[in-house]
Amino acid sequence: MLGGLLFRLMRLLELVTLIPIIGMLAYFVNAYVNANQLTPNYILVLFIVSTLAGAWALATLVRMDSTRRNAPFIAFIDICFVGAFIAGVYFLRFITQYDCVNLSFNITSTGSFGGGVSSTGAGISWPDIQWTGPFGADYNKTCAMLKASFALGIMNCLFFATTAFLAFLLHRKERAVVVEKTYSRRGSHSSRRGHSSSSHRRRSSRDSRRNYYV
Repeated sequence: MLGGLLFRLMRLLELVTLIPIIGMLAYFVNAYVNANQLTPNYILVLFIVSTLAGAWALATLVRMDSTRRNAPFIAFIDICFVGAFIAGVYFLRFITQYDCVNLSFNITSTGSFGGGVSSTGAGISWPDIQWTGPFGADYNKTCAMLKASFALGIMNCLFFATTAFLAFLLHRKERAVVVEKTYSRRGSHSSRRGHSSSSHRRRSSRDSRRNYYV
């Protein structure tokens, strides 16, 4: 009972943290599509993983009875999502180098998408992303959205690892319940057989007594 409740709460927490990732990264994907440019891997990978994980979390939450019966498979898929989120945040790890409060950039070179920029303060080059193109010139907002997606991705690594463990506990509990029901059924059958045999013996003894008196 407690394991199922914790599993539901963790699934809700996953959905609450996945929706912002999907929304923020969809903003970037839409900007690149409108600019007729390829979406970089550090945006696309985490976006695809978050979308699939959100659909998976919602499906397993709604169909909780099926989740209990297929707990080992649920745990395996959750572990796969842990690895996928690790890959997504790995591609986006460069964002941790920047302070998104007060950014200022100068266009110094042309990247593969038409506009490479570098920080005037630290001199660190951003990856191939056209900051002055699809996204305008609001560097702080762009940096904050990517960093928030990065942080929420790390959180979901931990969340899906937790739900995988809880699914394993659900499987053990479900298996124990099935074994207990099996033993109880066997016990009831044996008691019925014993009762029937004893009643048969009583009847045979009564018949023998009646034959004796006759």
